Amino acid sequence: MTTHPIRFYYRGAIREVSGLPVTRTVLQHLREDLRCTGTKEGCAEGDCGACTVVVGELDAQGELALKAVNACIRFLPTLDGCALFTVEDLRAADGALHPVQQALVDCHGSQCGFCTPGFVMSMWALYENQPAGAGLPTRDEIATALSGNLCRCTGYRPIIEAAQQMLDGDRPARVKLDRAPVVRALQQIRRTVGTTFAYEGPDVRGDAFGVARFWAPTSLDAFARLRAAHPHALVLAGSTDVGLWSTKQLRDLGDLLYVGRVAELTAIERDAATLTIGAAATLEDAFAALVVDYPELAELGKRFASLPVRNAGTLGGNVANGSPIGDSMPALIALGATIVLRRGHETREMPLGAFYVGYQKTALEPGEFVAALRVPRPAPTLRFRTYKVSKRYDQDISAVCAAFAIDVVDGRIAQARVAFGGVAATPKSAASAQSALVGNAWQEDTAQRAMDALADDYQPLTDLRASSTYRMSVARNLLKRFWLETRDEAPLALAQVDAFAFDDAHTQAQEPS
Repeated sequence: MTTHPIRFYYRGAIREVSGLPVTRTVLQHLREDLRCTGTKEGCAEGDCGACTVVVGELDAQGELALKAVNACIRFLPTLDGCALFTVEDLRAADGALHPVQQALVDCHGSQCGFCTPGFVMSMWALYENQPAGAGLPTRDEIATALSGNLCRCTGYRPIIEAAQQMLDGDRPARVKLDRAPVVRALQQIRRTVGTTFAYEGPDVRGDAFGVARFWAPTSLDAFARLRAAHPHALVLAGSTDVGLWSTKQLRDLGDLLYVGRVAELTAIERDAATLTIGAAATLEDAFAALVVDYPELAELGKRFASLPVRNAGTLGGNVANGSPIGDSMPALIALGATIVLRRGHETREMPLGAFYVGYQKTALEPGEFVAALRVPRPAPTLRFRTYKVSKRYDQDISAVCAAFAIDVVDGRIAQARVAFGGVAATPKSAASAQSALVGNAWQEDTAQRAMDALADDYQPLTDLRASSTYRMSVARNLLKRFWLETRDEAPLALAQVDAFAFDDAHTQAQEPS
């Protein structure tokens, strides 16, 4: 197969890159190759946000879509066909600061300054994506946009104020990106459907006789053929996990097969019975689609890592990874989701719960890959909740992630699905608890029997996040909370059980009228 250079748009020009390792990160290329050092390295694992950049791609309508992502774990070949924007792009030709930067200055939003470029780029993405006439972003929108940026100096208040002020109508006219030349450049370098971008680079050890290959096909059939031909190649999606294998564990990842250019794998479709989410759909897009059918997932979607991670990571990648602490799996299992697997021209489908056969082991066979997730549309009899318990609200790994779904018909539970993440070696249904629920009225003694049955379903582990005793206690209490929120008589409203909702209401009650 013919190999190609990496082509992307940066600082007003199309750049071509070759001869670098396939796991060279965007951050390394910026700082070490291009000497553009505004973008910082903090954690090198996608947590702190100092490395935040904005990547532009053409969407299905041919418009420019801008997303903040972590440069420290994004591999350079995935930029092929994209536009890259960094903090160096924001200053005007005459040296004037961008309104985002000026707002940070005016609000004293920078102290040591190390994290500031990352905040600037997250704010710039929010600034650019705010529709004209939409007014100022809400505090919740700002918090979401900045969820991937950490600062140890300012306490965040002046940064949030700067984000509120950057679009203030009293400021000079908004400085918007001229998207037309960017769109023209991306149209010029976009790989046509049916072609495959193929790249080669030296392996990570610098061995002159060793190479690693990177393939990015643009059709599902081409992806399936490459997967069958190279069953040992590592399937790469958002690299929000795989990126750490390179930057932190220093693994030689070998050949990479990238899903990010296969339109069929990013598609999200609905019919009367099923929501089908392509394996390469981003977490942000996937949860947005899920929340339309299941608004109960809104909080979990917001707390699933940070916005830059959700902009890059994929639902299929989270599921295929097989980690016991992946937050999407308990909810999907409880909703009765199935997983679609493909090898060559053949596909098969199985319940998601059956996909996990051991710790980080799945039912995938050589040459097979995850093609999609299928989630049943909601039934009027369904009562569903999902909960995440972790040491901090944003960007933290769950100690316990729980999901509960019951169908109540004629006053009795016709079907029950209970699933947990973080308490066993795999995301797992609670078979004994489910049996304790089915056929019974949804009342407190039924919930109590199901809580007691959890001891037969799980022997939780003890690690740095929580002890086994704590995990079991939390699992039981979450099931009790589910009953309190969904019981027939006087179910608790969200404001009565959500600490943040209570805090807002309490604060408003204390404010003078």
